[in-house]
Parts: sequence; structure tokens; C-alpha cells
Amino acid sequence: MSRRAMSLLTQWSSRVFSVELDGAPFYFAIQERHRGEDMPQVFKEVQGHERCYSVLVCSSDRINQARFYAQLKDKLLRDLPKGCDLSPMSSFLPNIKDSLLKGYFLKEKSACSPLTEGLLRDVTQHDPVLVCSYLRSEDGDLWTQRLWKDADSQMMEMSNDYCVVSSEAPEYHPATLNIINSDVFYSFEEAYDVLKESADIIPEATSALELLPSRVEARSKPDFPVIVIEGLDATGKTTLTESLRDTLGAVLLRSPPKCLSPLRARFDREPPLIRRAFYALGNYITAEEIGQEGMKTPVIIDRFWHSTAAYAIATAVSGPVCNLPADSSEVYRWPTDLLQPSLVVLLTLDPEERKRRLRDRGQGETAEEQELDHNQLFRLKVEEAYRRISGPACITVDASPPADQVLQQVLLLIRGKCHL
Repeated sequence: MSRRAMSLLTQWSSRVFSVELDGAPFYFAIQERHRGEDMPQVFKEVQGHERCYSVLVCSSDRINQARFYAQLKDKLLRDLPKGCDLSPMSSFLPNIKDSLLKGYFLKEKSACSPLTEGLLRDVTQHDPVLVCSYLRSEDGDLWTQRLWKDADSQMMEMSNDYCVVSSEAPEYHPATLNIINSDVFYSFEEAYDVLKESADIIPEATSALELLPSRVEARSKPDFPVIVIEGLDATGKTTLTESLRDTLGAVLLRSPPKCLSPLRARFDREPPLIRRAFYALGNYITAEEIGQEGMKTPVIIDRFWHSTAAYAIATAVSGPVCNLPADSSEVYRWPTDLLQPSLVVLLTLDPEERKRRLRDRGQGETAEEQELDHNQLFRLKVEEAYRRISGPACITVDASPPADQVLQQVLLLIRGKCHL
């Protein structure tokens, strides 16, 4: 057993566990004795199942941990017997940053499947995981957790059964404990280190690193205004940014920058840690371009750091909008070493009108944009995350009027804020 796993076991009984059912987290805890507590809601939901399991990834190597977590899902979905359901799961220490372990919760209707047990035994032999069984009492009123022994180590006395009990929802959604420099990056160095660590297993990471500026420093603002236009697909960003370019005699840039386009499909297949680091570094390439162009002319940018952060936060935090970090959370702060724009405009549009425009365009969408179309909750979280980002904050503009009216409204904002 790894040193990382052993350290986790010393505070095992202090951890809270979360299982995602229908997109919302359900929480439970463990204790040595049952004191008449109510059965956790997640186990009420699985009463039709005879046995459950959890598999939590605990590698000390963050790159391997992120990739293995994604690969583990594929392996389980492929090899588990029929009738065994899979749900995302996590374990964490409340309010302790970087304490989150991610994994999966398995629900099985048969009393004990040799195929499931054999598959999980095989996983524990070769991979950085902690596996638990959850056993239901004969009367069905109590579930217990049993942490599997590692045959190759002296795993203390961790084969003890723990009673599963209810746990209140934590003050902060557990995903927020690990968002900083994992889902959202707040410095060039943090994102750079992830791609550098990935280079041995992802050759394209080296290609991406070669495109980066040799050194990134917090810059003073360019001589001319820098205006960012944000918004979901089909809110009119392209039309508006091109109109602003022509009207103001500005330079138009896009983020991610064009030089990353050949690599995007490759990094879109990677887990969030690596994928988000790649797109975070794209913002720094764009910032370098802004610094050069902004000394000569106004700069218009089609998306920037707000998009990178808003989509990442909304994806990481499951459940309703209220699960997002509070307005004052540090996850919404602007990176200290990234050039700050003069003005950020967020275009908003009625969901049905946005869908109509997408249909009319007939263009392909990213996976995240497809998620926006069939998941209203995800769209609401993205839009709310946009609104909560500070330094600078977004100014919301209704994009439903004709394009020329939207242009005039944004020009008024630019003249008022940027004195153009």
C-alpha cells in the first residue's frame, strides 16, 4: 500500500462521503458504533440493491491520478456485469483544501457477484485505489462499510466494519476544495507545471509548451483599451466583435488563440486537470498578443479567462446553482499575473432564442455547448459563474435586440468606461 493511502487511512473515520445520484450529491459518514441515527438518504435510494461498493483513487501523482480516474470509469463500465450501476463519488475532510478523493459508487442487485468482486480485487492489486464494501443488515435498517485489506501490506486493523450514518451537507460543495489550480488555474506557473509533468505521457504537451511566451509577468495595461466580449455560443459574439473591430479600428483576437487549434482535439480528450491547464495557458498566449497589439490600437477579444473559469467551475460543482462557491470565494478572483481587460461584456440571451440561432447556424458544438442545450441547470451555473467573477466583473448586455442595437449599446459602454 502506498504511503499516500496509509496517510489517508489515519483520518478515515473523519471523512465525509458523497455519492452523486441524478446529478445531486448525497452525503454520509462512518462511525464505529451505531447510535440510532437515521439511514443516509443515499442508502434509502439503493434499498433494492443487495450490496454496494466504493472505489476511491488515491495516487500521489496528480497527473496519473487524473488520468486513472477517467480510465477507471471506462474499465468499470466495460467490465462490470449487467445490473451493476455506477455513480460518481468522492470522499473529503470538511473545509480542508485538497482533501478530496474522487471515485465511483457501485450498486449491485445480486447478493455477491464473483465477477464484480474479482474485478475489484484485480483493480486493488495494480492500481492506486481504496475499495470498500457496503453491507446491508438482515432487517435492512443498517448498512456498514468494510474497507478491503491489501494483501501485500500490514494494513493495520482496517478490516473493521464501520456503521454508515447520515451526514449534513457541508458548508461548501466538496468539489470546491480542489478547484484551485486543478479545475481553474490562477497563475502561469501552475498551469505550465501541469503540462510539463504531462509531457512524458502526452507528446502534444511539449508542442503546446513550445508555443508559450518564455516568461510571463503581470503587465501594466496597454496604452489602448482592451475589451472582452463573453457569452454562450449563438449569443452574437462573432457578429459583435467583428462590428466593434470595424467601428473602432481595433484588432480582433480570439481565445483560445489560433495557434492552439491543432492541439485542441487532443487535449479535449484529457481529464479536467490537464485539459483546463492547456486552456489556461491559452489565455497567457492571448495576453502576450494583447500586450503587443494594445500599444498601437484598441483590442477586442472574443472570450478570455472568464469563459475558461466559468465553464470549469460549473462543470466541477454538481447539483443546483446554490452549490456554487459564494460570491466572495477566491475561485472567482482574476489571476494576478494575467493581463486585465479594461471592460468585459457578457452577452445574454433567452435559452429558446439561443437554441433557434444554433439550429439556424447548423454548426457543430463542443461537448460543453451540447451540455448547455439539454441541461438547463448547467447553463444557469455557467451564467452565474460568469457573473460572480471579479477583477474585472462582467457587465451584462441583452443580446436579443437586432445586432445593430446591441452594437450601439456596447459602444455606449465602451465610451463611458474606456473614453474612446
